[in-house]
This record gives sequence, C-alpha cells and structure tokens, in this order.
Amino acid sequence: MADSGHGPRERMVFSAAQLIRREGVAATGMRDVAAHAGAPRGSLQHYFPGGKEQLVNEAVGWAGRYAGKRVARFLAGLDEPTPSGLFAAMAAQWTDEYRRDGFAAGCPVAAATVECAAAGTSTREAVAAAFATWRGPVAEALTGMGVPAARADSLATLMISTLEGAVLMARAEQDVRPLTTAVRELGPLLDAAVAPS
Repeated sequence: MADSGHGPRERMVFSAAQLIRREGVAATGMRDVAAHAGAPRGSLQHYFPGGKEQLVNEAVGWAGRYAGKRVARFLAGLDEPTPSGLFAAMAAQWTDEYRRDGFAAGCPVAAATVECAAAGTSTREAVAAAFATWRGPVAEALTGMGVPAARADSLATLMISTLEGAVLMARAEQDVRPLTTAVRELGPLLDAAVAPS
C-alpha cells in the first residue's frame, strides 16, 4: 500500500499506522517510521512539527478513513448485501489476515486508544474522530439495506465495538474463534433490524 506514487509525508503516515498496529504507540519511534517509509529522517520535523503526537494523530486519522472506505468494498463483494453479511466481511478481513500472517497486528486506532487517549486531548479527539469516520459509512450501509435510520448508528457502534473486542481477544488467544463467534452470534440480531418491506 505504501507505493512510490505517494510522497514522503503520506508514506510516513501510512508507515506509522502499520508500525502502531504491530508494535503499539510507545514502541513506535519516529526514526522507525522514517526507515519503514524510506524517507529521510530530517523530513520528520519538516512534515510533523508537532512531533510524535501529530504523527500518531494523523496515522489514526488515516486508519479511520481506510476503515470507512473499506465498507464500500465489502458491500461490493456481497452478492446480496445484508447487515450480517457486511459484519462477516468486516470480520473476515481480520480472520484472513490472522490465518495468513499470524496474530502480530491489531487496529492502530485501538492501540492509540489504549495507550494515548487518557494522556492528551488531541489524541483522544483523533481517536474519536477516526471511529466516527468509520462508523458513518457502516451506518449509511445499514440504512441502505433497510435498517431504520434511528437504529443504524447504534448498530454501527455495536458492530465496530464487537469487532474491535473480538480482534483483541483473537490476538490474546492466538485464535480466530472470537471473530467467528462474533459473526455467528451478532449476525441474526443485525438482520432482524431490517424493516419489513
């Protein structure tokens, strides 16, 4: 994803998100980000005068936008879009990664929440904005599938919070079972929210 078509700033934001999802915020150093991005170390101060906090906040924002954009791709991959099908696709992104690559990585937004949200207002706000950026497209997709607008946002919150919790548990247990269980148990509740036609 960090192809040469992107400039050094974009590559550093992407690299920060990738390192945070694997190592966490505290273990992700600015020099590590520059090396991962193939960018000159001196460019860090130029692009991120606010230092690591600014870089973390921008990486979190990138991750929220990425997750939000994935919703449309998940929907496009479904023969017949349903709320349970959307949630299954969201979870499959993680089960596929964990089966293929192991359990080393999680969500950079979750990592920043756990490590930084209590430490500074700007990071807490960046994390909240990232979740909102993800939640919006999920709620919109649910509405498009016939879920009443009054319930779509709360169900989107439920889907994302369930997914994030299942990702944490899967990493802890080194097993995709929490993800597959969440899909199996939450699916009927989500589909039941569709208004009768």
